[in-house]
Amino acid sequence: MLDLVIRGGQVITPGGVGGWDIGVEGERIVAVAAPGTLPTESARVIDATGKIVSPGGVEPHAHLAHSIMSHPEQPAETLGPEEDTKGMACGGTTTHVDFAYVRPDVGDIQPVIERRAARWKGQSYVDYTFHITLAGALPLRIFEQIPEAIAAGFPSFKVFTTNVLPPHPKRAGNRIDFGRIHYAMEKVAPAGGLMVVHGEDEDLVQFNYERFREEKRMEGSNLHLVHTKLSESLAFRRTIALARAAGAAVYFVHTSAREGVEAVAEARGQGLPIYAETLHQYACFNAEYYKTPRGFCSHTYPSLKLPEDQQALWDGLVHGGISALATDEYPTNLELKLKGKTIEDVTGGNLGAEARMGIAWTEGVGRRGMSLTRFAEVTATNAARILGLFPKKGVIAPGSDADIVLMDPTIRKTLTKDDFHVADYSPWEGWPITGWPVLTLLRGKVIAERGKLLGSTSDGRLLTRKIDGSVLGRPAC
Repeated sequence: MLDLVIRGGQVITPGGVGGWDIGVEGERIVAVAAPGTLPTESARVIDATGKIVSPGGVEPHAHLAHSIMSHPEQPAETLGPEEDTKGMACGGTTTHVDFAYVRPDVGDIQPVIERRAARWKGQSYVDYTFHITLAGALPLRIFEQIPEAIAAGFPSFKVFTTNVLPPHPKRAGNRIDFGRIHYAMEKVAPAGGLMVVHGEDEDLVQFNYERFREEKRMEGSNLHLVHTKLSESLAFRRTIALARAAGAAVYFVHTSAREGVEAVAEARGQGLPIYAETLHQYACFNAEYYKTPRGFCSHTYPSLKLPEDQQALWDGLVHGGISALATDEYPTNLELKLKGKTIEDVTGGNLGAEARMGIAWTEGVGRRGMSLTRFAEVTATNAARILGLFPKKGVIAPGSDADIVLMDPTIRKTLTKDDFHVADYSPWEGWPITGWPVLTLLRGKVIAERGKLLGSTSDGRLLTRKIDGSVLGRPAC
C-alpha cells in the first residue's frame, strides 16, 4: 500500500522529464508511473500541478560548527547543524556533506569521525555525512588508516594545497604538502576513495600576502590579487599530474577561475576521473562586488574573480564540465562576516545553502536555458554519484530515498531577509528570482513547505557511502 502519491508535476528522472506520478512507501520511492495509474485510496496525495519535481538537493561542501580562522585572537565557531540545516530544509536541500578534520594533534581518523558524528546526532534537519580533511604535517601512520575509513563508509579525503590566510601563532594551518598529498592518493586510489582538493599555490598566495603588506595594499578589495587565477591554474595542474601518477580520482572544490575550468576540461578530455564543483556566489558575483558596502558577504577562499571567470563557470554548469554546484557553507552573523576589512582578516565561507536551489533555478534554468535534467544533475545527482550517495540519494527512481523538492517556476519576487531562516542576513537579499522551492520531503516526510519548517532535528541521519568504480575510473558525470 502506498503512503504517499505525488502527481500532476513535471518529474525529473534519470530517463528524462515527464508528467509521471510518484509512489512512496515508508521512506522510499517505489514507483514512477504514468499519470493516474497509482492507487490513492489509503495514500496522502500531494498535488504538484504547475511544479517541477526534482531530487532533493545534495550540498557537497559545508562547514558547520567549524572554527573560524579569520580572527584568531577571538576564537569562535560557525553556526551548527541545528541552526543552518533549517535553511537547507526550507531551500530544498535534503543531504549535506560536512568535514571532519584530522590534524597532527587530534589523534586518529576514526575517533575524529566519531566526535563529529556525535556533534551532529539529533541536531540536523536533513541527512548528513563527512569528508575527512587531512590537515597539516600529519604523521605517516595516519595515512595507513585511510583504507579502514573508506571501508567504514567515509571515502572522500579533503586536502588544502595552501593556507588561505597568513601564518598566525593562534591559527592552525590547513595546508598539507604535495608529498603527503601524493602519498594520500596512493592510499586512497586502490581502496576506492576520492581526493577532494582545495587548489591554490602556496608560494604565490603567501608571497602575495607579504608583497601586499609591504606595499600597504591591505584593502580587502584586493583579495582576488592575492588569491589569483594563476594560483588556481598551477595548483590544479600540479594536483592532476600527481593524480595521474597515482591513478587517483580528484574532486576540486570551489573552482573559481576560468583557468581551473580549463585544467579540469583538459584532464577529463584525456579520460582522467577529474571533477569540479563551483559555488553560486562565484557564478553570480565578481571581485568588483568587494567594493560595495556588503561586498564581503559573498567572499570565500579562493576569492571572487572576474567576469570572464563567471562566464566560464556558467558554461561549465549549463553545458557540462563542472559537475556540481555547492556553497562552501560557513554560516556566521552579519557582524562577524563584515568585521574584517583587509586581505588578512576577511571571513571566508558563505551563507547560501538555503538559496542554492533557487539561485540555480533562477540563474541557470531561467536566465541561461539550463535543461531540467541538468538542473537536477548539478544540484543533486552528480554530487551523489561522485561522493558515493547514489542511488540512495540524488535521484527520483524506484528504490531511492523519497528525498524530493517541488520547485515553483511561477514565483517572481526580490528576496529579502524574511525569506531566510538562518542568521541575521543573507548575501542574496535584493536578488530577483524567477522560481523557488516550495516543498521539501526527506525520506517521504514533508520537512518544509512554503518557507515554513515542519521537520525536526531528529530527522537527519548519518550516511555512509561507497563510490562506484565507474566514477573513480573515468569522468562519469
